[in-house]
Amino acid sequence: MILEAAFLQVKQGLEDEYEETFRKASKIISSMDGYVTHSLQRCLEVEGKYLLLVTWGSLEDHTVGFRESAEYQEWKKLLHHYYDPFPTVEHFEKVSL
Repeated sequence: MILEAAFLQVKQGLEDEYEETFRKASKIISSMDGYVTHSLQRCLEVEGKYLLLVTWGSLEDHTVGFRESAEYQEWKKLLHHYYDPFPTVEHFEKVSL
């Protein structure tokens, strides 16, 4: 399993609209092969800042399966115009303790 993490800064004043649009976009990502789960967290200290966490079966499920799909183009169209600056996305794997 791979955890995708993205800090998202939404343009001021668009937070409510963004959250509603994200609810709609969630149907897109959750339909993808290799998708496991996701959550969107709102920051308490910084207005307009969110943390998106998505669990994928493999790195390629996200970087190839999702990012190279027609569904990603729709996701992008719905959400990308809300961000400033554009988010950095990183991937993590669980450390065995």
